[in-house]
Amino acid sequence: MQLVLAQLPGREGDIAHNLNEALAVITDQGPEVSLIVFPETHLTGFAEEGHTTDRALSLNGPEIARLIETSREQDCALALGLLERDGEQVFNTSILITPEDGVALRYRKTHLWPDERDLVTPGNQLGCTKWRDYTIGLMICYDLEFPEVARSMTQLGADLLIVTNGNMDPYGPVHTRAAQARAQDNQCFLAMTNRCGEGAGFTFAGGSALIAPDGALLFQAGRDRDITALSLDYQHLVDARRYYDYLSDRRIGLEGSREDSPRGPIWRFD
Repeated sequence: MQLVLAQLPGREGDIAHNLNEALAVITDQGPEVSLIVFPETHLTGFAEEGHTTDRALSLNGPEIARLIETSREQDCALALGLLERDGEQVFNTSILITPEDGVALRYRKTHLWPDERDLVTPGNQLGCTKWRDYTIGLMICYDLEFPEVARSMTQLGADLLIVTNGNMDPYGPVHTRAAQARAQDNQCFLAMTNRCGEGAGFTFAGGSALIAPDGALLFQAGRDRDITALSLDYQHLVDARRYYDYLSDRRIGLEGSREDSPRGPIWRFD
């Protein structure tokens, strides 16, 4: 699989601009690209005091429909974040759009950063979906710092963890270390796309990265806008799991329960 990490700046509340930026990246890629990963809340920008519901979108809205249409035209899957409106609630959500299924996976951020806890509702479940050769799970930014999130999805069968990220200074090195640890702990690939530039009162750290299943840093971007195509070699997964399997060897389990859905397994918090 060839994937692209699209490290972009964003504009809070300027949905048309952010959507056009994403569409331009998608259409500029060649037919060999299978998956493009965008940053946290790229489509809408962050929630801010007084600006949450006015920025939130429905997954049934025209913006998502346009992304689905473009995904099918380009035969390319997309992972990107947005503020999602569902009734009276707003979630920090990331979705995986595939040419076959449209929104194949929706993940609502379960571990909220302190600045967003009064603005959005936390999610309460994790999920994975099988797409072509890989079983994919989604995480968002601060989730990366909790080993249980990645382990839950590995327990559901994930071998590619995608992190849509909005990590800011001075925490860039924290997420580099955490990304390598999560990949190594779970013997899976981890693809992380962070935001760059300025916005919502922050300077974003960039540093988007691809991590191998043994924790090796295969690629890391700098701080500026960066669109890089990278290849996943399934043999890395085979090699990492050849002599031992952390998931099978562990002696401490996780709280919660597994459910199966038509799109893939779900881990629900009790």
